[in-house]
Amino acid sequence: MGTEEQNLPAKDARHSRVFAALDRFRIEIPSWGFANTGTRFGKFLQPAAATSLEEKFADAGEVNRLTGCTPTVALHVLWDLPQGESDVARVRALEAEHGVRAGSINPNLFQEQEYKFGSIANPAPAVRKKAIGHLLESAAIAKALKVRDVSLWVPDGSNYPGTQSVRRRIAWMEEALLATCEALEETQRLLIEYKPFEPAFYHTDIADWGMALHLARVCGPKAKVLVDTGHHAQATNIEQIVAWLLHTGSLGGFHFNDRKYADDDLTLGSIDPYQLFRIFQEMMSAGENADADVAYMIDQSHNMKGKVEAMVQSVVTAQELYARAALIDQKELAKLQDACRLVEAEELFRDAFWTDVRPLVRAWRTARGLAEDPLSALRGGGYVERRAEERRERNSGGSSAYA
Repeated sequence: MGTEEQNLPAKDARHSRVFAALDRFRIEIPSWGFANTGTRFGKFLQPAAATSLEEKFADAGEVNRLTGCTPTVALHVLWDLPQGESDVARVRALEAEHGVRAGSINPNLFQEQEYKFGSIANPAPAVRKKAIGHLLESAAIAKALKVRDVSLWVPDGSNYPGTQSVRRRIAWMEEALLATCEALEETQRLLIEYKPFEPAFYHTDIADWGMALHLARVCGPKAKVLVDTGHHAQATNIEQIVAWLLHTGSLGGFHFNDRKYADDDLTLGSIDPYQLFRIFQEMMSAGENADADVAYMIDQSHNMKGKVEAMVQSVVTAQELYARAALIDQKELAKLQDACRLVEAEELFRDAFWTDVRPLVRAWRTARGLAEDPLSALRGGGYVERRAEERRERNSGGSSAYA
C-alpha cells in the first residue's frame, strides 16, 4: 500500500476496493482513434492527427504514460498492417520504442469492391474465399504478434426484402468463422461483434447478441461475443445482455463509446455515464476477477475533439466510472436485493454513482507515480502542439471517406 493510500481517510473498506480496482483496470485504445477519420460523407483533418503507424504508437504511448492503464493498442489490418505478416517486425520495434503492445487485431471486410453484396456471406464463392483468406491472414498476424484476440465486425447484410437468402448466409458465416477459429492457437479468441444496422438497411447478418452467441457456440470455446455499447436499439438494457453473456461464459469483451441515436462513436460517458457505471457494476457483481478474461476496449473516432485529448478524456472517464462501481459493497447489495428492500438497495447503488471519486482517483495516481490530472498534464506538456508542428504538412491534404 502506497503512502498516499495510507493517508486517506478510513471510510470502511471502500477506498481499498477502489485502489484495488484501479490497479487491475486495463482498457485498450484504438489506433484509428488517433488518425484522421470521418463519416460516410468525408472527414475533417486535424494538424496533430497521426498519419502513420509510427505516429499512432507514439500517441498511444503518451496516453498510457499519462493514465497508466492503456498498455495495448488495437490494430486494423488493412490500415496498420497493409503488408500482413511482413509488418510484424515493424510493430515489434514500435512496441519497444513506445512502451505499448499490439492489442486486438481487427480484420477489414468492408473496403474491397468485391464486398458490395457481402464478404463472408456473399453469394459468390470466390468472394467468400477471399474474405476467409483475409480472416486467416488476420489470425496469422495475431499469432505472430502473440496477441490473444481477433476482433471481428461483419458488415454484411442486404437493403431490400427478398434480394438475399438470410438462411443460406447464416451457413456461409458459420463456415467462415469456424475456419478462422481453427486457425487460432488454443489461447487465442475470436470476438464476434453484432450491430443492428449500417451499412445494411434491411437486414444485417449479425444483428444482435443472440446471433453472435449462436455463431460463437458453433465455433467452440475459442469464440466469444463482443458487446459494442453503441450498437443497440434505443432503450436496450445492455447490462442485462452483459449478465446473460457472463452467465453463459460467452462474454469476450467490450467496445466502449457513447451514442445519442445510433452508432455515434461519441466519447464514452458523454451522453449516459450511468449506463457504463451499470455495466461495470454488473461485471463486479459476478466477482472481483470476473473481468479478468474480458477485454475492455475503446472504439471511437474523434472527428471534432482533438485526438489525443479525447482519448485521455475517455480513459479517465472509464477509470472514474469503474472506481464508482467499485464503491458498491456487493455483499450488502445482495442482502438488500434478496430481502426486496427496494429503496435501500437502489440508494446503495445510487450513492456509489453520485459519489465524486475524482479525489480518490487522483490519490491513486499520485501513489502510482502518474500524473494527478492526465488532461491537465497533457495540455501543460506541449505534446499535442509538438505533434501538430511535426505533422501539419502531412495533414493538409484533401478529404476522403476513410483513414
